[in-house]
Amino acid sequence: MRDIQISTLANGLRVVTDRMPTVESVSLGVWVRAGTRYELPQVNGVAHLLEHMIFKGTERRSAREIAEEIEAVGGSINAYTSRETTAYYAKVLKDDTPLALDVLADIVQHSVVDDVELGRERSVVLQEIGQAHDTPDDVVFDHFQSTAFPDQPLGRPVLGKSEIVGSLSRDSIVGFRDEHYR
Repeated sequence: MRDIQISTLANGLRVVTDRMPTVESVSLGVWVRAGTRYELPQVNGVAHLLEHMIFKGTERRSAREIAEEIEAVGGSINAYTSRETTAYYAKVLKDDTPLALDVLADIVQHSVVDDVELGRERSVVLQEIGQAHDTPDDVVFDHFQSTAFPDQPLGRPVLGKSEIVGSLSRDSIVGFRDEHYR
């Protein structure tokens, strides 16, 4: 029998736990209501670009330290953006739960958007968009979404459009973060 509990903290944050006493590892995640559906048409792709930028440093940690702290304990950390949410997650041994929580909280709450890193990640995302255009499944699914939800946020591609992602300003990324991650 599963031991799933949902609690709400004083700040409104919902915490869902699924306790499995025989398991030695822990998977932790933060889901932010900041997917494509929350983007304006002129910043389509900002949620996904921000997801990349979140890992590029915080007020306390460099990009390298974010990765190394989790990897040093044999863990992994990653993220994904969907139409509804952007999720950040880590998997570590249960003794390393405090570290993983600290790193996840830090990247979600204290990310910095450095101009140099933004240029690099923008290039990475533009490559991802190009790859998606060469992947039939992605093309068909994006076409399906745009047909099912014309002129609506859910009809726009999660990765964004090259011409928009290529011109997103640092201010628009920080503005989206400040609106949806606080």
